[in-house]
Amino acid sequence: MAVPKHKASKKQTNSRFANWKVAKPSVSECPQCHEPKQQHRICSHCGYYDGVQKIEIKTEKE
Repeated sequence: MAVPKHKASKKQTNSRFANWKVAKPSVSECPQCHEPKQQHRICSHCGYYDGVQKIEIKTEKE
């Protein structure tokens, strides 16, 4: 079993995790309603995916 010979400093320990960053989600334009949406997801504005309406979006009447 591997055992460290010396204590790892706080700087060394923290710098190991310094480059773990959250990536921005990729956003594309919906071909139906031209609203921004995440790729490979159903559009939350119109309910279409790949040219087919998958879910019905209920709209509030004013």
